[in-house]
Amino acid sequence: MEPVRLFNQTTMQIQDCGAKGRGVVTTVVVPAHTVIDISPILLFPSEEYSTHGQYTQLDHYTYRWKGGMALALGLGSMFNHSSTPNVGFQRDIDNGLIRYSTLREIQVGEELCISYGPNLWFPDMEDPQGQNNSGGATKEPVDDSEDETVESFFSRIQLSDDDSNSSN
Repeated sequence: MEPVRLFNQTTMQIQDCGAKGRGVVTTVVVPAHTVIDISPILLFPSEEYSTHGQYTQLDHYTYRWKGGMALALGLGSMFNHSSTPNVGFQRDIDNGLIRYSTLREIQVGEELCISYGPNLWFPDMEDPQGQNNSGGATKEPVDDSEDETVESFFSRIQLSDDDSNSSN
């Protein structure tokens, strides 16, 4: 696959990332803590997801969301998983958006990856031996009573020693 430059994102492109499939790669150095995308979501209500959505190909691209499961539109559905992500995300429940920001400086040609969490429902391509690979987890919609705060979101991000000493 030839890399595809994105019309509204002149500093990123979608390209083949080997065993992971297509992914997002930067064409410039991106500083740490830079918002790189804001993706609107399409919400699948819990009942619709449980009845139909979980049985479709779209299920691989959904996020847990208050009231059901959300499909990130635009770049949001193209970020691959990494157990050491270089991009974090914050859900904006009220506005139906997901904001993606770099967790550290990103180099030219580097794939932009988020963490899908520790309980993967697919084989982890970074762990071919299956050491960190549940591969059998299931996705469940978020209970309507569950509210995510900025604090709860950031408490789940793990930084490496190099990143935690950053002055940014």
